[in-house]
Amino acid sequence: MLEKVDLKKKLTKEEYEEKMIQLETKIGRLQRECQKLKIPVMIAFEGYGASGKGVQIGELIQGLDPRGFQVYAVKNETEEEKMHPFLWRFWTKMPPKGRIAIYDSSWYRKVLIDRFDGMTRPDEVESAFRSICSFEEQLTADGMVIIKIFLAIDKKEQKKRFEKLLSSKETAWRVSKGDLKRNKSFQKYQAINEEMLLRTDTDYAPWHIVEATDRRFATAKIYTIVVQMLENRIREVRESIENSGNRSDESPDISITTVADKRLRESVLTKTDLTLSYTKEEYKEKLEILQKKLKKLHGELYRKRIPVILGFEGWDAGGKGGAIKRLTQKMDPRGYVVHPTASPNDIEKSHHYLWRFWTDMPKAGHVTIFDRTWYGRVMVERIEGFCSKKEWQRAYKEINDMEYTLAQSGAIILKFWMQIDKDEQERRFKARQDNPEKQWKITDEDWRNREKWDQYEEAVNEMLIRTSSPYAPWVVVEGNCKYYARIKVLETVIRAIEEKLEQMKK
Repeated sequence: MLEKVDLKKKLTKEEYEEKMIQLETKIGRLQRECQKLKIPVMIAFEGYGASGKGVQIGELIQGLDPRGFQVYAVKNETEEEKMHPFLWRFWTKMPPKGRIAIYDSSWYRKVLIDRFDGMTRPDEVESAFRSICSFEEQLTADGMVIIKIFLAIDKKEQKKRFEKLLSSKETAWRVSKGDLKRNKSFQKYQAINEEMLLRTDTDYAPWHIVEATDRRFATAKIYTIVVQMLENRIREVRESIENSGNRSDESPDISITTVADKRLRESVLTKTDLTLSYTKEEYKEKLEILQKKLKKLHGELYRKRIPVILGFEGWDAGGKGGAIKRLTQKMDPRGYVVHPTASPNDIEKSHHYLWRFWTDMPKAGHVTIFDRTWYGRVMVERIEGFCSKKEWQRAYKEINDMEYTLAQSGAIILKFWMQIDKDEQERRFKARQDNPEKQWKITDEDWRNREKWDQYEEAVNEMLIRTSSPYAPWVVVEGNCKYYARIKVLETVIRAIEEKLEQMKK
């Protein structure tokens, strides 16, 4: 691909100035349209060292309102970033709707420079490509415009630019030993870039190769690319708005249509044995032993730098809070955090629905517990019509891909569904109403949700089937007896940690 690029393309000064007068005016207008239509934009600059990424970003922003964009220089990971999956730092640098983020190098560093330098192991490359493609697919499906620009120069031109930079004390710092090493092994690094371009050039996030030997030509081409991409997206959004009255996918639709799915559905919640229980004495004895064991294992997690992600879902009054309290009771509070997930606020709504969960993922050695999770997209949002049918249907893959990326980074992931029956829920609701200390736990919405029990049960069954995986399993917790439920959660977490520690010894 790169070998076929004509790097001799040029523009005269007159041609350049004539084109840029129109392009700069147009790009400013398109930025305002994106703000008005709440379209988020990510522009990633990749390319060889000294190909002019910084210069071209500087040229591009001349046509933009500085109040509507932010530039990120992506270099070596910080200590904080090293303790998270590699995509975490890009989820945390994601523009909200209506704004533009520009990246000087991007999430592709993992499969380019880091791969060349041996920081990305050969066995990590495949999962990194999968995670990158999933990342871009998720964002573009949610309305993000991703513009990927690759600046191409040849080995001779790169070496000439390096020598010019090194000849001055003011610019010599811009050339690293790594730059010189990659120039010396230009063909090897070119092959790595070739593979990256081929494997990540998609219809939803295509690559645009820019011949960067001539600065004027590169600038004009980059402007043209950005203008075309923004125009296309703006046109799509306007057409969507005009046709919104005729959409058929906006009403909630939770039916499972295939016979196979119905058979699978019957095998999950309906076969849970809710008679399982412990006496109070059995519970206390087991609880003390398990909490002591978990306290010790929590220290091992920190020493081994293993992140743990625990998600709790379940029926209202299903026992999530009680299970979480007993889980954390003896743990070091400096090493865990519990996130109660409420309805998204305005800032969260201006991002992809997974954004707020990505930003709260634990760093290596820490535990994060989510009381309600990203699965709200395929349950409450699905049933109450807070998202479209297309949105919740594609969420299964998006969630599986996110959990895959987290697991590949070394995280332990467990998801608990706290299962009780309808009669037990009613009993607990009434008990809360009668207890002044617990009345805050019960709302009119809780009672309304009971009327949709069958719909929720159907959605939950599909969720359990489609998103339970070896690396992020669902654990259905028999919860009619709170004692039994709490002990099962503790035992499951302990077993998962012990298995992880055992794997690390091999």
